[in-house]
Amino acid sequence: MNDDVRNIVLGLIAAGISAALGWLTRTYLWKRKLRRKQGFFGLPENSESLLVVNRNASGPELAVMRHDVFALLELAALIKECRAHAQVLPHDTARQGFGERTEFCVGGPASNRRTAAHLGSLLPGVQVNVDAEPGPDRGAFQIGSERYRLETGRAEYVLLARLTVGDSHGNRPVFLFCGQTAITNQAATRYLARNHERLARKHGRSSFVLLLKVVNPQAYGPDVVELVADVTRAAQTPLPSPEPSADTSSSTTRPARS
Repeated sequence: MNDDVRNIVLGLIAAGISAALGWLTRTYLWKRKLRRKQGFFGLPENSESLLVVNRNASGPELAVMRHDVFALLELAALIKECRAHAQVLPHDTARQGFGERTEFCVGGPASNRRTAAHLGSLLPGVQVNVDAEPGPDRGAFQIGSERYRLETGRAEYVLLARLTVGDSHGNRPVFLFCGQTAITNQAATRYLARNHERLARKHGRSSFVLLLKVVNPQAYGPDVVELVADVTRAAQTPLPSPEPSADTSSSTTRPARS
């Protein structure tokens, strides 16, 4: 074997080793990224999760708003990327506790009973106005001492929460997408899909509650979203009980003097 042939063989061997090392490195990094994603969402490979579907609050019992369907598709894609499976259940048939399966709950308390239960049990510092009658506070969020009113078509709010309870140790969280409108539910799922790596670095597997604002959804749809605040502490702190009003009817009446 002359020098030229030997150099060619050595070059081929070196190229093969470099390619193999590059493939192994990329595979390792991809698997590490996948494990982090699975850990954040609580979706190990071949695990089961729960998609809780809301309904159109002003329509038939089984009707689902178009943007809520898009939100479910966003979540289904995330679950598939984690190599997990999803079971879809209507909000009024989802009867189970916490920690067994990761849960994705879409919709506000007016259209999703499961959301209403989560707010009452896990986020006592949040109240949502579900009055059917039109008014300035219809759909408004009360979070601690702050109130966020719905400005239809201009500024609409949604709560994005990752909640852990019981003995799950953050391994099987509840993800809550509680919006003032259907398009805000989709905006929250899209925000989670785009920012889950940053959220995982910041919060790890702990609970968090974020208040998001969807800006001018009539023009921009669910794409322009602003983070208003991290409201985790306020949302988990029970609201103070309203002070009892004075009952004048129970006061003692003095007898009139003759």
